[in-house]
Amino acid sequence: MKKTERPFAWTVDILRRAKLRPTCQRMGLVKLLFGHGHRHICAEELYKEAKASGMNLSLATVYNTLNQFKEAGLLREILTGSDKAYFDTNLTPHSHLFFETNNHVEDLPAELISVQLSEALLKKVNVKSVEVVVRI
Repeated sequence: MKKTERPFAWTVDILRRAKLRPTCQRMGLVKLLFGHGHRHICAEELYKEAKASGMNLSLATVYNTLNQFKEAGLLREILTGSDKAYFDTNLTPHSHLFFETNNHVEDLPAELISVQLSEALLKKVNVKSVEVVVRI
């Protein structure tokens, strides 16, 4: 008998590498978040997608899971200054555009922005990262 590959084993791998227990809800959210390339999303949008895909979960579960994923290093939070928290699946250093009219976040190509920190600042503090969100 030929052993068949589990279709969403990759979701379990992602969760185990992050030291998170692979529950059905977490696996489903991993599939939605990471199944189609990088994306920016808020909890409400992810909740709607999860419900549309047949998942049985609450908005609170989505919020909690997004924060667990952030703490585990699977996502990064984008601070837009709006009333919603946005999360990014792309963990490489990059900047963002935030469109206030429709609450849309997208990557800002590196060649379109330049950030320079002064020598005086760099001598005073140890800069861990620089995050830029351009509000439009």
